[in-house]
Amino acid sequence: MKPKKPKLYGLIGRNIHYSFSASYFKNKFEKLGLIHCTYQNFDIQNIEQLKQVLSGNKKIKGLNVTIPYKEDVIPLLNKLSKTAKTIGAVNTIAISKKGILKGYNTDHYGFRKSLKPLLKPHHKKALILGTGGASKAVAYALRRLKIEYDFVSRTATESIFSYSQLKSDIFEEYTIIINTTPLGTNPDTENCPPLDYSLFTPQHIAYDLVYNPQNTTFMQKAAQQGATVKNGYDMLVLQAEKAWRIWNSK
Repeated sequence: MKPKKPKLYGLIGRNIHYSFSASYFKNKFEKLGLIHCTYQNFDIQNIEQLKQVLSGNKKIKGLNVTIPYKEDVIPLLNKLSKTAKTIGAVNTIAISKKGILKGYNTDHYGFRKSLKPLLKPHHKKALILGTGGASKAVAYALRRLKIEYDFVSRTATESIFSYSQLKSDIFEEYTIIINTTPLGTNPDTENCPPLDYSLFTPQHIAYDLVYNPQNTTFMQKAAQQGATVKNGYDMLVLQAEKAWRIWNSK
């Protein structure tokens, strides 16, 4: 039996030594006996360096994309899935034999599937903390779940709340609070979004896309008020498995 051709997969991002993906896929390949598959982090300082990564690694079949390149990568791709185009952010790239780069978004799938078991009838509105690429996938998932949402940023606009505007009346109305910012990520674990955490109640879900540490300061402070809390680990596993299916679809 002819040995299988080596396949390389990887993650592009900045300061990604902490990343979940490399260890997750390494373990996956070992479990499945896929000795021809390897996974590598490509820590790049600007998105233009993706071209060098691709030209220097002809065995690459698929890439994951993380902060801060989920939006910046789009102009470098040949094609986008309908969902990625709608969301306006890419976290998965499939590379064809001819070198065609097609962007997908699996974040929305991972988020939706991991949030759904927590939802109760009163969870009708959500606040999305942050406005980056991950927030767009979260917004798309919430639309699929028929949950209304608004964005929160440091500076208010006509369509975005500022953190200082989040008073008790807002918290009563919005019972799902989702942190899509990197605030609180290891090693800066003491950090958290600048909220009045006393406004959380047992009616609230506090969902943090950060997964390292497992119990973020955002989650700890919300849990102290009785909120249901969840980190981003399950979302990551779900989106990674979806990416794997995309890379291996015929």
